[in-house]
Amino acid sequence: MSTALSFSLAALLLLMAGTGGSETAVTPGCQTSCGSVNIPYPFGIGMGCFRKGFEIDCVDNGPVLAGTPLRVLHLSVDPDVSQVMLPVGWQCYNASDPSYVEVQSNAESEMNKDGVYRISNTRNMLVIIGCNTVGFTVSRRTEGSSYSYAYYTGCMSFCNDSASAEDRLCAGVGCCHVDIPPGLTDNYFDFRTYDHTTMMDYSPCDYAFLADRTNYTFRRSDLRMDRNRTSPVWLDWAIRDNSSGGAILSCANATMACVSAHSDCVDSPNGPGYNCKCSKGFQGNAYVVNGCNNINECADNANYPCYGVCKDTQGSYRCTCHPGYRSNDPRTERCTPIFPLAAQISIGAIGGVLVLAFLSFGFVIHKEKKKTSEFYEKNGGRILEGAKNIKIFKEQDLKPILKKFNFIGKGAFGEVYKGVLNEENVAVKKPISCIVLEDKKAANEGSNSKNQFANEVIIQSRVIHKNIVRLIGCCLEVDSPMLVYEFVSRGSLDDILYDKKESLSLDVRVSIAAESARGLSYMHSEANATPILHGDVKPANILLDDNLMPKISDFGISRLILRDKTHTKLVIGDQTYMDPVYLQEGLLTEKSDVYSFGVVILELISRKKATHSDGNSLVKSFLDVHKKGKKATELFDEDIAVQGDMERLDSLAEMAVECLNLDVAKRPSMTQVAQRLLILNPSRRS
Repeated sequence: MSTALSFSLAALLLLMAGTGGSETAVTPGCQTSCGSVNIPYPFGIGMGCFRKGFEIDCVDNGPVLAGTPLRVLHLSVDPDVSQVMLPVGWQCYNASDPSYVEVQSNAESEMNKDGVYRISNTRNMLVIIGCNTVGFTVSRRTEGSSYSYAYYTGCMSFCNDSASAEDRLCAGVGCCHVDIPPGLTDNYFDFRTYDHTTMMDYSPCDYAFLADRTNYTFRRSDLRMDRNRTSPVWLDWAIRDNSSGGAILSCANATMACVSAHSDCVDSPNGPGYNCKCSKGFQGNAYVVNGCNNINECADNANYPCYGVCKDTQGSYRCTCHPGYRSNDPRTERCTPIFPLAAQISIGAIGGVLVLAFLSFGFVIHKEKKKTSEFYEKNGGRILEGAKNIKIFKEQDLKPILKKFNFIGKGAFGEVYKGVLNEENVAVKKPISCIVLEDKKAANEGSNSKNQFANEVIIQSRVIHKNIVRLIGCCLEVDSPMLVYEFVSRGSLDDILYDKKESLSLDVRVSIAAESARGLSYMHSEANATPILHGDVKPANILLDDNLMPKISDFGISRLILRDKTHTKLVIGDQTYMDPVYLQEGLLTEKSDVYSFGVVILELISRKKATHSDGNSLVKSFLDVHKKGKKATELFDEDIAVQGDMERLDSLAEMAVECLNLDVAKRPSMTQVAQRLLILNPSRRS
């Protein structure tokens, strides 16, 4: 009886903690991340794990604002920001009556029902796109105001003709942008209607959206952007759930959420409410009991300088000179000796003798260090020192992994070993050999190659996506640098299709194609303002995890290519999958990757290898059938053809043929391919 009573009491306490969200602490066992996004309290997933207004749902291994489809990219307690994907507002004109708006979306999103969020006015801007267009952003909520709108701001954009708008210019021609005021609570847009008779062919719609002011670049093609597009937007959040008797909520009248020792209350700079910060000398989460921890200032000399002896203290640090030295302030001035001149001469003489004694030993050490330093310099170490998201490993860190029993594969580039670094499974790629430079011209090319290698590593470090193999770091202290990647367990798509011969349903193959396309689409249009090209898309470079989730790998030939500089005489990649236009003209574009992906689709639905030596008979077979207007039924893999879903198979074959079009302009973009594959893959549409 007492056991049942204890259980009921525990359940009741848990229910009370979860109702409306926990106000002061986190229930043990709460989920701390979803996908690659950390979920710090007051945000949380599940009953008892969040403060009211801060609930997060984890959907398909990705966080969304609870009760909405809005995807969350980032959550942080210091600074007090979150980043979410918000829809674009638009209105489109009637083709037969261009003075009349036929369809419209204000992009209203129920993201702020508990009032904790404000659109960040310091990180975002309002962008209006269109010709002869005036657009506004509107805050529909009011706080003590009698007006129907709390804020109302916008800008106007014009065009003389279809060539008026220019890429990268958003200054009132085809595109305009404007700062937004603080206090904005909603994603809601409105437009003025103007006659579009003369511009329906190049600007049939008006668009309005909020955007990260450092991460949007206008392109003329945006005049016909996808209306289902979403944009990453920063939100400021604060504790705003105390009415305070009608007064504006602030630190002066708050029911304090700052529960950690060594924490302070700070009034929100964007709207009413307050935020909790760890006190000076502490860091962590002020919303959690014992969440603020002492900073070891002595371990961070860049931010906490000390020219003497540093000793950490609670919330601060002490800096003193060594015995026999002095300084007015050793935090800002170097310590100088206080010994008399005679003592300094004696100490100098003794030091000189010791230096001579260690010279021979030091020479040997110096020679080894010089060799290591030369490799480090040759491989672009100075360039990569300032790169973000890249760890530079020492040779000693990787030696335990480069053992025979850790060997998992070998390719043209070299050998691959599996190991563990910092409690994470990794794959280390070690080149088989290096190139010996024998003449001056080759030496000059070698000098340029270090910049090229460093550039490629930096490019890969910027690519962060669930469908792209993550580059963790590199080792530069060897003749040919080694790369460290996340370990992907199931091997390559090439292995799955041709070596293991395991059963693969049509749904699984469509899912692999769709997710791979999403990764390539991200590289082309989302990872950077300038597209990143892969250049060697093929099944061997598509790796699969335990759930058969694909990850694009091997960016050793990727380039951050400007649109005006796409010509190269160097043919790179596997010619079996290479775009014939690139092979003939040396013109590498996003559509080159689209061609290669078309060959991959053919291999997926036929389970036959494409080869270069026989004129690529697989591609030729499908194209011949297409030219004759027939179905490619006999070319499909029997394992999926017998499933009877011929309509989907025909759609995949038709899409592959479009990707293989020798007219580059008629090929779809990777974004379009990804969207069409998503439609063919219902289980992955979310």
